[in-house]
Amino acid sequence: MTTVFLGLGSNRGNRKKNILRAIKLLKRSGQKVLRLSSLRETKPYGYKKQKKFLNAVVKLKTKLLPSELLELCKKIEKKIGRTKSFRWGPREIDIDILFFGKKIIKNKKLTIPHKDLHNRAFVLQPLMEIAPNFVHPVLKKRVSEL
Repeated sequence: MTTVFLGLGSNRGNRKKNILRAIKLLKRSGQKVLRLSSLRETKPYGYKKQKKFLNAVVKLKTKLLPSELLELCKKIEKKIGRTKSFRWGPREIDIDILFFGKKIIKNKKLTIPHKDLHNRAFVLQPLMEIAPNFVHPVLKKRVSEL
């Protein structure tokens, strides 16, 4: 099993319920949730003229391959009601694979570690809470250093 960190965010509908439902669906699919950060309200990133987000990071163990986990995350987003929007627009739920063990993947469908996560406080703060010593496999720095 591989240790994975997922970023979750919501700014449409019942934000807290959307995040907790996503975690419940991850568990139901066989993923072992190890830790969940606190939920944090954050300003939107990218497109600013929208409601604030609620964000969290979850640490889990999975038997899935990275592509399978991505597919699962997309299915969960759809089940919660996420619809197509514009880049950085409002959404019921967003689930991003931040880290997949120490893997480094870059292809058309998937980039791991998640690009630019080291510049996003809404990801770093919850990561710092649950995994301050995790080392970014590309930058070779602990989360606490980022």
